[in-house]
Amino acid sequence: MTIEWDYILRIFVAGLLGGLIGFEREFRAKEAGVRTHFIVALGSALFMLISQYAFSGRFDAARVAAQVVSGIGFIGAGVIIFQKNSIRGITTAAGLWVAAAIGLASGAEMYSVAIAATLMTILVLETMHFITRTHGEREVSITLSPVTNEELVEIIKTIKDSGAEVESFTLTDEVAVFELKIKQKDYATVVDTVLSFSKGLKVEIS
Repeated sequence: MTIEWDYILRIFVAGLLGGLIGFEREFRAKEAGVRTHFIVALGSALFMLISQYAFSGRFDAARVAAQVVSGIGFIGAGVIIFQKNSIRGITTAAGLWVAAAIGLASGAEMYSVAIAATLMTILVLETMHFITRTHGEREVSITLSPVTNEELVEIIKTIKDSGAEVESFTLTDEVAVFELKIKQKDYATVVDTVLSFSKGLKVEIS
């Protein structure tokens, strides 16, 4: 049996590059990490190798590559979460999609393109993380109970003074729910403010 070291190198490079993107995602505590991205990229490279070399006679390698592009959508959909009127996981799903493309490129022995795509993906992810952490906003839901009508007005004023924008609020059976929009850099300050004035109350922050 002949060991095809060239083929092994291709899937190794694919898994390594995909794992680098996965490391960034796992470092940011996202839904899919090193293992998922590594396996997706390696599997894509393996599919590319199979499409190119496993069949004798006439074949179309692009058909298998196209099926990888379509099939990765099932995995990507699995990491997208709809929660509290917001969607999470789209960037990670896109990262898996790119990892599959990097795997295909590595399987086709297009190493320079695969490496460039990996570096550009990580650069964009890290740059945008820095920008959003400094200047971005996040939506926060705060639930307090028990709260009276009189306390509600004072709580809203205190939250606004802390730097948060109150998008909406409800008060039902002494349970107050506030939907806030907070700048990333002010998040800790707002949370500290809420905890300081809510002593004796049940607090939920999500």
